[in-house]
Amino acid sequence: MILDLLRHGETELGGGLRGSLDDALTETGWAQMRNAVASAGPWDVLVSSPLQRCALFADELGAQLGLPVHREAGVRELHFGDWEGRSAAQIMQTQADALGQFWNDPYGYTPPGGEPVLEFAQRVLGSIETLAREYAGQRVLLVTHGGVMRLLLARARGLPREQLLQVEVGHGALMRVHVRGGQLHEGV
Repeated sequence: MILDLLRHGETELGGGLRGSLDDALTETGWAQMRNAVASAGPWDVLVSSPLQRCALFADELGAQLGLPVHREAGVRELHFGDWEGRSAAQIMQTQADALGQFWNDPYGYTPPGGEPVLEFAQRVLGSIETLAREYAGQRVLLVTHGGVMRLLLARARGLPREQLLQVEVGHGALMRVHVRGGQLHEGV
């Protein structure tokens, strides 16, 4: 399966850890996503996180391309618990050590009240396995989140777990991985 990954664009409530917050795209965010897919594709299948910053764009694109959109709850963003909606600078003011632990070893430190990254990884990778079985041999566009893309790209690149948060994924980024034999591979 060829899996193109599209990160949602800029959101109305701005940067920071959005997680499970369901905020909408700004006009800039819509433009970022439209520009990303303008010369990409074609796709056989569109899959989206159920959060509106992904799903509403996927619905628009699906209508334009005449493709149904499959909602996949397993590709939601990591739930950051007490840190949701806060920027790194805000967290640094009161929990600098905790934030440092998370950045240095996201699998080893869970934000207060948050989803452990190991559980997040199992959820996301389980969804990708299901999609790979269901859409084997097809080109799939997955409209999702930065954390999901970081996880999939880190796996495809063979990076150690500690480097997960070092993978750069900007708003509206479009990247490709291949799923072959249950393994992720980056590239064209």
